[in-house]
Amino acid sequence: MKRLQDRVAVITGAGGGIGLATARRFADEGAKVVCADIDEEAGVKAANEVGGLFVKADVTSEHDVAELFSTAFDTYGSVDIAFNNAGISPPEDDSILETGIDAWRRVQDVNLTSVYLCCKYAIPYMRRQGKGSIINTASFVAVMGSATSQISYTASKGGVLAMSRELGVQFAREGIRVNALCPGPVNTPLLQELFAKDPERAARRLVHVPVGRFAEASEIAAAVAFLASDDASFVTGSEFLVDGGISGAYVTPL
Repeated sequence: MKRLQDRVAVITGAGGGIGLATARRFADEGAKVVCADIDEEAGVKAANEVGGLFVKADVTSEHDVAELFSTAFDTYGSVDIAFNNAGISPPEDDSILETGIDAWRRVQDVNLTSVYLCCKYAIPYMRRQGKGSIINTASFVAVMGSATSQISYTASKGGVLAMSRELGVQFAREGIRVNALCPGPVNTPLLQELFAKDPERAARRLVHVPVGRFAEASEIAAAVAFLASDDASFVTGSEFLVDGGISGAYVTPL
């Protein structure tokens, strides 16, 4: 399908994982893709693969984020879709009893403040054209509690969820939809690295997934493409769970 034909999509964290899978899906659906990443090598590779444009950006920098959306508009003439996806989950973000203030602030900056900045600079372009779709990457942990805590990550994703809901309401009558994507655990390099360091934590989490596996990045990308498209024209301010049933489970199948 070509649901995104000729629409301009900006993706942060496009160099790998969900971002890269979404860049591929958007391109397959006909979009012009702007791939933003702090990793120049990975970002250039992604942009070249999908025939898009690479913009190096530190999403915690207001200057870089403003330049990202300005470049997208100046190059392609619109900003139709913003997938604000960049994020980190470092090992030093752990229990509240172990996590230092520097680790807390770093995760908040990358996971939450960056989404604030991306929305702040994407929305004016969308208001000008009277339409747009913003998808912010939250997480299923924004709606659940976990005894294997990553306290700043969890708090940051809760913030993304609340902010997305508010923006979805605020700008709904201007044709701008804002939704929070809430994935379950995804089989990405970030998750693999985290769980390789702590196999027990991985096993404790996997048992709670009713479908019995982690998601593939392409499955999450399919949900993003839906939210970006006119098929989701009546979907805004939502917590869009793509979690294999985790958030609905009490006891999982044997």
